[in-house]
Amino acid sequence: MKPQINVAIDGYSSCGKSTLAKELAKALGYIYIDSGAMYRAVTYYVLTHHIDLNNAVELQNALNNIRITFESNSNTRQTETFLNGINVEAQIRDKAVSNLVSQVSAIKAVREMLVKQQQAMGNAKGVVMDGRDIGTVVFPDAEVKLFVTAHIAVRTQRRYAELIAKGIQTTPDEVQQNLQMRDHIDSTRSITPLQQAADAIVIDTTHLTREEQLKQAMEVVQQKLTLHH
Repeated sequence: MKPQINVAIDGYSSCGKSTLAKELAKALGYIYIDSGAMYRAVTYYVLTHHIDLNNAVELQNALNNIRITFESNSNTRQTETFLNGINVEAQIRDKAVSNLVSQVSAIKAVREMLVKQQQAMGNAKGVVMDGRDIGTVVFPDAEVKLFVTAHIAVRTQRRYAELIAKGIQTTPDEVQQNLQMRDHIDSTRSITPLQQAADAIVIDTTHLTREEQLKQAMEVVQQKLTLHH
């Protein structure tokens, strides 16, 4: 049995970290966990149940009713997000969710609940998880930590293309503003802000193809696995 490790991938919105995390997990035969989807699922629940974010009791009751799981779609081989047993993969990518997710993510009770769930998922090792605070808070002991970054213009272009492909109407300006707003909230929030772990390896995806990103990440992991033997 080859030893299994955990891989933590952090970085800004739309710099390609989820794509990289998925492809890396597939290449390693590991489980991929999209922590951003977990925050989006909570945000979607908050929106559809009209939860008052300023009401701590109401929010806590809502959090007690939320169960998030991931299942692999046998047709697409993609991991999909389930909220209380219902597939919400499409709904959580909605613009209304994107506009509120950073605000919901900044709430202490929300982060504490999800970090606990994420840590439990990583106990058995063999997990690739991406997000904003994976290497710093969720898996501070992860054997491999990557920090993914890219130029804002490139990130805007990628996100815009993604949304248009999904039939979501928007403009490049609107997308860039949303990304910059999220960067600001994510980087400046008081609870576990987005920051690079001291021992993380940076991958700048501005000029890299998906294949090149995966190759760089695989090299880091292989090196670590060799040392781990």
